[in-house]
Amino acid sequence: MNITLLVQFLALIDEMTSRDEIVQEFERVLDRYGFDYYGIVRQPKPNENPMSLLLAGRWPDGWPQIYIKKKYVIIDPTIRFLGHAQRGFRWRETLVAFRSDPHRKRMERMMVEARGYGLHDGYIFPVHGRRGLLGNLSLGGRVVDLSPVEMSLFDGIAKKIFWRLLELTDPAVLAEMVSSVDVQMTRREMEALNYLADGMTSNEISRILDISNHTVDWYMNGIQEKLRAKNRHHAVALSFRLGLIS
Repeated sequence: MNITLLVQFLALIDEMTSRDEIVQEFERVLDRYGFDYYGIVRQPKPNENPMSLLLAGRWPDGWPQIYIKKKYVIIDPTIRFLGHAQRGFRWRETLVAFRSDPHRKRMERMMVEARGYGLHDGYIFPVHGRRGLLGNLSLGGRVVDLSPVEMSLFDGIAKKIFWRLLELTDPAVLAEMVSSVDVQMTRREMEALNYLADGMTSNEISRILDISNHTVDWYMNGIQEKLRAKNRHHAVALSFRLGLIS
C-alpha cells in the first residue's frame, strides 16, 4: 500500500504546479510512513548555515539552533558519509564508517543530543548533478524500517522533488546548477590536467609529455584562466565538479 503511494507521488510531482502543493502532498506521504521530520536542502559548505539552504522541511523546535550553534555540520557523520554515497542510507550506519575518526566521540554526542530532540533514527538520500553533490533529502524521527524497494523509490523522489522545488523557488540557482560546461581545452591541456589530478608535479608531467617545465606551467596557467581557478588545487576541484575529469 505504501509502495503504491510512493510510486503515485513520484509520477505526480511534475504535474503539481506550486511549491505548497508539492510540500503538502509529500508531507502526507511522510505521515503515512511515520516520519516526523524531514529536510530538503542544498548542500552546505562548512561555513554555511544549512537552514539558509532549506527548500522545505520541518525539524524539532530548537534542534536547528543547536545544530548551527555547535557547528555540527562540520562533524555530522551523515553529512560526511553523504559525500561518498551514491544512494540513500540509514543514519545509524554512518558511525561504523568513522569508528577510527578523531571526532568519533563528538559524533556520538551529537547523535545522543539529536535523540533528545526526537531524532531517534532516519535516512538521507543524496542528490547529484554535473558539479557533484548538490543537496539531499533527510527523513527522521521515530524508527522506521524501509525495504530496499522503498529505499530506491525514496532515492527517486529525493532527486525529483529537489529539482522541482528548486525550479519553483529559485530558478536562477537552478540555471546555474544545470548550466552547460563551456570550457574549451586543448588536447595537451586535458592531458596535463589529468596528470595533475593524479597528483603529478610539473617535472613529472614534463617528462611524460616530453616537454619543458616552462611549457607545462604555460598549460597550467591556461587551464586556471579558463576555469577561473585560484590555483592548481582549485583547478582540479572545479574540473571534477564540471565533469571534465573523473
